[in-house]
Amino acid sequence: MKIESSAFKDNEFIPSKYTCDGVNISPPLRINEVPENAKSLVLIVDDPDAPIKTWVHWTIWNIAPMTSEIAEGSYPKGAVEGMTDFGRTGYGGPCPPFGTHRYFFKLNALDSVLNLISSATVKDIEKEMHGHILDKAQLIGLYKRN
Repeated sequence: MKIESSAFKDNEFIPSKYTCDGVNISPPLRINEVPENAKSLVLIVDDPDAPIKTWVHWTIWNIAPMTSEIAEGSYPKGAVEGMTDFGRTGYGGPCPPFGTHRYFFKLNALDSVLNLISSATVKDIEKEMHGHILDKAQLIGLYKRN
């Protein structure tokens, strides 16, 4: 399975458009080679370089497995966006207080659909995914505020 973006390549800098210094919308994503037996996909975007803890920027679950693209500034129809560490649902772009941070776009293919409400946190999602992951892919973007 693969996750890519036309806005940045793996381990390269995320354009400021997709950060708190820009429009703060989600970048376009492409998904390929999803396992045939997948029932849903889960996307978790986080920053392990945040000072206090790994900071959750975006969660989406119950993405249809035939989804090949997540358009800029949107999320797939029928999917659910969860709670971020910004205290709300939806995408929250990179906004590091200092230094260069890494942003992990982690895609999981599951053999099930998650029964969670939109106030679910990443811990709730990870607990529900346990034992149901068929495949994983990730894309890492970097960002440093000027």
